[in-house]
Amino acid sequence: MLDGPFDVLALIIAIIAFLIAIKASSQATELRRRLNLLEEKFHALRPVQPPPLMPAQVQAEAPATTTAAEPPPLAPQAETAPPAPITEDVSPPPLEPGTGADAPPRVPEAAPGFEERLGTRWVVWIGGLALALGGFFMVRYSIEAGLLGPGVRVLLGGLFAAALLGAGEWTRRKESISTVQALPIANIPAILTAAGTAVAFATIYAAYALYGLLVPATAFVLLGIVAMGTLAAALLHGPALAGLGVVGAFVTPILVSSGKPDYWALYIYLAIVTAASFGLARIRLWRWLAVTTIAFAVLWIFPGLDTEELQVAPHAFHVIAGFVLAALLVVCGFMFGPSFEDGEIEPVSSGAFGAYLFAAMLVVLSSAHADLALIAFTLLVAGTLFVAWRAPAATGALGAAAATVFIVFAEWAVRANPDMLVLPGGAMPGIGPTAIDSAVTLHLVAAAIFAAGFGIAGFLAQGRSNSAIIPVVWSASAVATPIAILVALYARIAHLDRSIPFAILAVLLAAAFGAATEALTRRETRPGMAISTALFATGTLGAMTLALTFALEKGWLTIALALMSLGTAWISLQRPIPFLRWLAAIFAGLVTARIAYDPRIVGDAVGTTPIFNWLLWGYGLPAASFWAASIFLRRRADDAPLRMVETAAILFTALLAFMEIRHFATGGRMTVAPSLLEFALQACVTLAMAIGLERLRLRSRSIVHNVGAVVLTAIAGLVSVFGLLILENPLLWRTDVGGAVFNLLLLGYALPAVLLLLLSYAVVEQRGKVYANTIAGCALVFALAYVTLEIRRFYHGPILSTGPTTGAEQYTYSIGWLAFGVVLLGVGILVNSERARLASAAVIALTILKAFVIDMSTLTGVYRALSFMCLGVVLVAIGWLYQRILFRRQVTPPAPQTGS
Repeated sequence: MLDGPFDVLALIIAIIAFLIAIKASSQATELRRRLNLLEEKFHALRPVQPPPLMPAQVQAEAPATTTAAEPPPLAPQAETAPPAPITEDVSPPPLEPGTGADAPPRVPEAAPGFEERLGTRWVVWIGGLALALGGFFMVRYSIEAGLLGPGVRVLLGGLFAAALLGAGEWTRRKESISTVQALPIANIPAILTAAGTAVAFATIYAAYALYGLLVPATAFVLLGIVAMGTLAAALLHGPALAGLGVVGAFVTPILVSSGKPDYWALYIYLAIVTAASFGLARIRLWRWLAVTTIAFAVLWIFPGLDTEELQVAPHAFHVIAGFVLAALLVVCGFMFGPSFEDGEIEPVSSGAFGAYLFAAMLVVLSSAHADLALIAFTLLVAGTLFVAWRAPAATGALGAAAATVFIVFAEWAVRANPDMLVLPGGAMPGIGPTAIDSAVTLHLVAAAIFAAGFGIAGFLAQGRSNSAIIPVVWSASAVATPIAILVALYARIAHLDRSIPFAILAVLLAAAFGAATEALTRRETRPGMAISTALFATGTLGAMTLALTFALEKGWLTIALALMSLGTAWISLQRPIPFLRWLAAIFAGLVTARIAYDPRIVGDAVGTTPIFNWLLWGYGLPAASFWAASIFLRRRADDAPLRMVETAAILFTALLAFMEIRHFATGGRMTVAPSLLEFALQACVTLAMAIGLERLRLRSRSIVHNVGAVVLTAIAGLVSVFGLLILENPLLWRTDVGGAVFNLLLLGYALPAVLLLLLSYAVVEQRGKVYANTIAGCALVFALAYVTLEIRRFYHGPILSTGPTTGAEQYTYSIGWLAFGVVLLGVGILVNSERARLASAAVIALTILKAFVIDMSTLTGVYRALSFMCLGVVLVAIGWLYQRILFRRQVTPPAPQTGS
C-alpha cells in the first residue's frame, strides 16, 4: 500500500494541474472568441468597388462607359443633367459594421446555455482530472493488491504520463490540420498535456522519495527536465502549461533535498529555469509569467541566509544571473526585451530590477557586509543605472536602487562595533579588526561610486526625455542618494560627533548641487526641468544644513532641519512647484519628530542658565524659521503644506515658552514635579499667546491660527483651574508665596485675571457672547481668588495653609470682597459696561451670602456688627447709584414745549 504522503502529494499535483488547465482553457476560449469576431468584422468591412457615382434617379439610364461630361444646366429650373462620372479608381470609405448595404447586420452571439457548458466545457475539464487521478489510483490499486513491484509501478507511471503527453500532442496536431473548427471553449490538448505532466512529476518523485530507486542528483535532473519540457510545450499549448512548468521547476529543489545542500548546483539550475521562463515570457509576451518567475527567484535567495556559514559566492551568482537575464529579456526597450512606448515607466521592467536589488541587499546584510556581497551589490546598482540610462522603461528601478543603498549603509552605520574606528575628526582608511566588520575602505569606495554615479547620471539625464516623470526620478535619486550616504557614513565613522572633514564633504556636495542648479537654469525649458532644478536647489540647501550639523554640536541638527524648511519655502517662491511646499512641510514634520524623541534637544547638556540655554536655540530658532516659512508659503496659497508649517510654528513657540518656564522653575532639573511658580508662568504666557493669535487670525484668516487660539485658551484654562486652583493652591498645600505684595499670588492669580479679561474683550465680537463671557467669568474668579489670598497672606505670612482663621480675618474677607464689588460697579458705571456691573452684582451677592452663612455664625461682638453695618451701607449706596445715576442715564428727557 502506498504511503500517505504520496497520496496527498499526488492529489495536490493533480488538482493544481487541473486548476491551471481550467484557467488556460478559459483564456484560450476568450482569445478564440475574439479572433472569430475579428474575422467576421474583416469580411463584413471588406471594401466593394461601387459603380460610378451618379444621382440615384438617373443611374439606371446612364451609359456604363460614359467618358465625357455634359454641360451644367443653364437655369435652375432646368432638368438636372447627370454629372460626369469619375474615371479615377475611387473606393468608398470603409463602412461601419451593420451600416453598409452589402453587409447585413450581424446577429449578436448568444451566450452558451447550461447544456452547452455541460457538454463542451465541464465534461472536458472533469475528464482531464479523471485521467490524472486514474493513473494515480491504478498505481495505488496495483500496490494494494501486491501485483507489481516498485520498479514496475514507476515504469507504468512513466508510460501513462508519456501516453497522456502523446495524446495531447496528437490531438493538438489533429486539431490544427482538421477542416473542422475546434471547440473554442475546451482546450483538450492542453488539458491532456497538463495531466501527463502532473503524472510525470508524481512518478519521478515517487521513484526518488518512496522507493529509493533514484539518487538525489538523478531525480533532480529528471524533474528539471520535466519542468523545462513543460515550459517548452507551453509554446504550443498556451499559458496553462507555462504556469505548471514554472511552478514545477521552482518547486523541484524542495522535493529533492539532501543533508548538505549544494548551492552552486541549485543556483545554476535556477538560472537555467529563469532563462527558460523569461525566454518564454518574452516570446509570448506573458507578463504574468515573468512576474511569477521573479517572485520565485527572489524567494530562493532566503535558503542559507540564516546560517552561520553563509556561502556568499553562490548567492551572489544567483542575484547577478537573475539580474542579467531580466535585463536581457524582461526590460522593455533594452536588448531583447519587448518594445514599449518611449517616455513611460513600465512597472515589470522596474520591478524586476527592484526585486533583484532587494535580494542582493539581503545577501549583504546577512553576510555582515562581506566584501564579495558588497561588490556584487555595487555591480547590480551600477547595472541599474546603466540599463535605466538606455531604457527609460526601467527608470522606476532608480528608487529601489537608492532605497537599498541607503538601507545597506544605514545598517552598517548602526551596527554595534565597539572595535571599529572612533575618530571625531572624520574617516580613516583601514580594515576592520574582524571579518564580520568588513573593510572600511571598501565601503568608502562603494559610497563614492554610488554618490558619483547617482549624482552625475541624474544631472546628465536632464533633457534626454520628452516625459516629465523620468528626469524628475533621475534628479530625485541624484539628490537624495549622496545626502543619505553622507549621513550614514557620518553616523558610522564620526558617531554623530563634531567632524570637520565631514563638514567639508557636505560643503563640497552643496557646491556640486549648486553648480548643477545654475547649469539647469540656463538650459532651455524641457519637460520636468523646473522640478529637477528645484530638487537640485533643495539638495544644495540640504547639504549646507548638513555641513552646519557636522561642524557644530548635536542640537544644531534640529536647527538645521528647521532652516531647511525655511529655505525650501523661499525656493518655492522662486520656483512655484507644489512639491517644494510639501517638502517644507516634511522638514517641519521631521523637526517635530526630532523633539518628540528628545524634548531637551541636547539631552543633559541643556545647562542651568535661565533663558539663554540650548532650549532657546533648539526651540526658538525653529519657531522663527517656521513663522518665516509660513509667511513665504502664504504668498502663494493657503493649502495643506502652509497649515502644517503654521502648526509647527505655533507648536514650537508654545514649546519654547513651556520648556523655558520649566527650566527656569526647576533650576535646570526638568524632571522634578511642577510648582506654583511654573503653573503661574505657564498660565500667563499661554494666555498672552492666545491673545496674540486672536489678533493675528483677524488679519491672516488662517484656520490654523483660529484653531490654535482656541487650543491655547483651553490649555490655559486647564493649567489655571487644575494647576493654580487645585494642584498648587496655597490654601490647600504648604507653599511659600513670598513677600507681602510682590509675590506668587500676584503672578499666579492677579496677572492671569487681567489676561483673561483682555482675552474676553478680544473675542467678544468674534466668537460669540457665551465664549467671551465664560472667559470673563474665569477672570472674575481669579481676581476674587487673588483678593482672598492676599488677605490670607496678610494674616498668616508666606505659608497660607497653616494657622486658625480669626474673626478679624473673616471680617476683612467680607470688607475686601465688598470693596472689590464696589470697584467693579464703579468701573461698570464709568465705562458703561454691563458685564462689569453684572460681575459686581455677583461679587456682592457672594458677600451677602458669606455674611449670612459664615459671618453670622463665626463672628462675634464688634466684628459681627461692623460686618453687617458695612454691608448695609454699601448696599444702600449701590441702590442710590443705580437710582440716581444709571436710571437717570436710561430716562429719555421730555420733549420741549412748543408754543400754541
